[in-house]
Amino acid sequence: MGGNSFIKGRVKHHEKIITKASVFIKFNAKEFPGADTTKYDAKVRVDAVGNYLIKCYKGDYFLYAFGFDYGIDPPYYVKGGLSAHLRNNETTELDLGVTE
Repeated sequence: MGGNSFIKGRVKHHEKIITKASVFIKFNAKEFPGADTTKYDAKVRVDAVGNYLIKCYKGDYFLYAFGFDYGIDPPYYVKGGLSAHLRNNETTELDLGVTE
């Protein structure tokens, strides 16, 4: 964490914003390291409208998010991930899609 590049976006389930989600970050990774969140290097929480922001150095990252879709009864546990590649002084906007 740190640097002068940013990854930002929203956590979404079928275009619905997921609030109170957690986004885990794996440094120097292009592929899914698994659902075990202890294998990740950092974590951020989304804000009240589903936004996340990660300040980082150039390189490869894998993001994994999970949360609950409270608009469905009962609330569904949703999760998903994606990879990101950043250059120096770059801001990349990536909406992170999650599913059941």
